[in-house]
Amino acid sequence: MALAFAWVGFWSPTAHGQRANHTPEQLENVGLDQKLGTAIPTDLSFQNEQGKSVRLGQYFDGSTPVMLTLNYHQCPQLCRIQLQKFAESLSGMSWTAGDKFEVLTVDISPHEGPEMARKAQERYATSLEQPDETLGGWHFLTGDQEAITALTDSVGFRYQPLPEKDQQYAHPATIVFLSGSGTITRYFTTLNPAPGDLRTALVEASNGTVGSVVDKAFLACARFNPDSNSYSASAFKLMQYGSALMAIVMGAALFVFWRRENKQLDTVQEEGFEAALDERT
Repeated sequence: MALAFAWVGFWSPTAHGQRANHTPEQLENVGLDQKLGTAIPTDLSFQNEQGKSVRLGQYFDGSTPVMLTLNYHQCPQLCRIQLQKFAESLSGMSWTAGDKFEVLTVDISPHEGPEMARKAQERYATSLEQPDETLGGWHFLTGDQEAITALTDSVGFRYQPLPEKDQQYAHPATIVFLSGSGTITRYFTTLNPAPGDLRTALVEASNGTVGSVVDKAFLACARFNPDSNSYSASAFKLMQYGSALMAIVMGAALFVFWRRENKQLDTVQEEGFEAALDERT
């Protein structure tokens, strides 16, 4: 799915004419540069929804995967849609934030503070099946422009203020998956992620340290489709693993057959030896 952008006034006549010919000026520097394998700066300081000073590093324990969203709470449309859909997807998972994974929603506007973040947290809690448990692991952070820019640059998130729109921004929508050490492992650019795909991406981000045997087996046989923002079974990988499994099964069958034949041969030899002794006696 293509990136969705927040742009107030997109449907004005002037904007429509610009859109028909080329990328509007407001969106020229807006987008997402995927930096898979890059580590984010975990020494950055922010404030949580309670107004306490925190460092990004305290949300990374070396093994627990983290989902990161970049939004602002006075966004007229896109951020609310993204976070609402994201909350619904979280509710569809059997895991809860704070247990198998952590969630960070970082404010891209330096003009918004902890109070606004706390209200946003309460708003999206209404869509959660287990709000108390999930919100314990879904953190809403705000910070100054320097920290915000350092984080957005590290994940390739390009946004800019809208001209003549006070404290509003044109920006992409994405979920960034991070390993427990802060390395980028996957991006989702869909506004409606399937709970199963979130789970698979978390297993991938954790390098298999979370999830069941089935999760790990599916990941081993799956590939990520960036166009649909989903995982699907790879025919090539299935053939590879199927061939390996067949070789193991055939090897085991041959080993059992060989053991059985040797046992029968030993029995025949023993019976022949005993018969020879009987004849002599």
